Amino acid sequence: MQFHHHGYVSHDPRVLPAAQTGLDRPADLPDETDVLIVGSGPAGMLLAAQLSQFPGVTTRLIERREGRLVLGQADGIQPRSVETFQAFGFAERIVAEAYNIAYMNFWAPDPADPSRIIRTARTEDYALQISEFPHLIVNQARVLDYFAEAAAAGPARIAPDYGVEFLGLEVTGDGDHPVAVRVRHVSGDRAGEERTIRAKYVAGCDGARSRVRDAIGRVHVGGISAHAWGVMDVLVNTDFPDWRTKCAINSSAGNILHIPREGGYLSRMYIDLGEVAADDDHRVRQTPIEEIIARANAILHPYSIDVREVAWHSVYEVGHRVTDGFDDVTPGSDASPRVFLTGDACHTHSAKAGQGMNVSMQDGFNLGWKLGHVLTGLADTDLLRTYSSERRPVAQQLIDFDKEWSALMARKPEEITDPQDLATYYLATAEFPSGFMTRYGASAVVASDRHQDLATGYPIGKRFASVEVARVSDGNVVHLGHHARADGRWRIYAFADSAAAGQPSALSQWAEWMAGPRSPLTVHTPAGADPDAVFDVKAIYQQRYDEIEFPAVPEVFRPRSGPLGLTDWEKVFGAAPSAWHDSDIFDERGLSRDGVVVVVRPDQYVAGVFPLAATDELAAFFAGALRTVSSAGRPAY
Repeated sequence: MQFHHHGYVSHDPRVLPAAQTGLDRPADLPDETDVLIVGSGPAGMLLAAQLSQFPGVTTRLIERREGRLVLGQADGIQPRSVETFQAFGFAERIVAEAYNIAYMNFWAPDPADPSRIIRTARTEDYALQISEFPHLIVNQARVLDYFAEAAAAGPARIAPDYGVEFLGLEVTGDGDHPVAVRVRHVSGDRAGEERTIRAKYVAGCDGARSRVRDAIGRVHVGGISAHAWGVMDVLVNTDFPDWRTKCAINSSAGNILHIPREGGYLSRMYIDLGEVAADDDHRVRQTPIEEIIARANAILHPYSIDVREVAWHSVYEVGHRVTDGFDDVTPGSDASPRVFLTGDACHTHSAKAGQGMNVSMQDGFNLGWKLGHVLTGLADTDLLRTYSSERRPVAQQLIDFDKEWSALMARKPEEITDPQDLATYYLATAEFPSGFMTRYGASAVVASDRHQDLATGYPIGKRFASVEVARVSDGNVVHLGHHARADGRWRIYAFADSAAAGQPSALSQWAEWMAGPRSPLTVHTPAGADPDAVFDVKAIYQQRYDEIEFPAVPEVFRPRSGPLGLTDWEKVFGAAPSAWHDSDIFDERGLSRDGVVVVVRPDQYVAGVFPLAATDELAAFFAGALRTVSSAGRPAY
């Protein structure tokens, strides 16, 4: 990470200087706020961490609980989520404490004795082949802790307002804060006190029983399947040989999805409780833990578990629902949304695919930078309409995937024609559960694919897949995408043509234009702000790092920022990181050797691909995505 550009820092550099709303942030919940986040789950806490990078925006987060979550239910962390953690600065720390899924094993009845189970397949986890980031298991409570830390360390110094319950809201259309939100204090000296908070925008991150969803008249569409599962986090002694390996177990007595947890001892088990009678009326949810353990032992035969402690358990019926809208705008209306739904408030499904927390966090990431852009004047309110149009299709894809995976997991042995088909499906669908299948369609913030052939490895609308490059200033091999933090900025990657730095080239001409009066840097960067306050512009040359002289690189890639006007030495890279690599980023991502510009949104999704010569197209794209703000003197955030 970079620091010292505002002067020498001797404290923890992850704690950024407080600014604007973070300087005198009131301890008590104010009567007015720009954004009110309801709920401190994964989407809500990520949203707070993102908005903490916009100290010009007043953000408050209310949570009915009196303090942090102690024991979270979700635990599966997909590679896309770890990539997101990296952008927020805590991937390395959470990886160190998490369980890393390296393999998944599959068990089925022994053909010679169907009462016994045998191992039928070992597969590498899909994450090993699809990303540099691992597939992890870690308590949701720890994920929330890390996001809370990021929110508190950001310039806006955001911290949850615990012990405050959401009661209802009304979008009145009155004044600058048109959303009237009724809340009640449920703890402390003010317990029982009700009041009204007025907000510009409200984000409902309050779970499957969302009151925010009810308040705006949205409903879950879908139903509950006639199948129940018990789930338990347990500490055991066992003779089952794969206890510390993720397993899908199919037996004549039912099915188990077994997932080792962090710390070396804890494991989670999803235990098949079978079909639910039509007149059950949810009585299955009262299944005692002793019965769940007994069912697990029956499925594991000839192995067994001796449960020493149950940390947590529950029973659920598989449900698949998507809310009929992700904001408060009625169909056909051209109004701008004021209230948004995220996470379980707008999509619910089974837990066995490990998607809930992961998809919820991406809801928050998608919404956060858009609210920041609109509230700081960088974009028009139309940008907020893209939240629902982008995230609702993702939720539907999740439901479709989960239905198929849940059905495969719940089969009886006699319904399985190929013992390898579950393992085959697990690997064949790897891109979706890893979180990398999401692809946003064309919009104001996603360009057309007319130039996609110039960067085939960076599909427009999909997340920016990182590749190693070498930093010119010091020769360090780094992942290009890991240099991007969740700071609300756009990334513009200029991949050079074949000419060396300092020679006439398409890149040097593009750089000259970028420094001129018609470029996005000039048009959309606020007056008085650092030159990279909105756009983080980087150059990647085709040469080795030691064949590039830093002073010969165009100045647009060597901006001076901060009150001391210090040169940034970390925006220029060589494509060939070392002598032992057979290919470089141009080969690995199908990048044109004639040069190409790849634009990436603040939430790490590729927004457009442009030839170096297509400066008018690049300018037009940003003119449609952002406001012209430099003449307005909008303060830097």
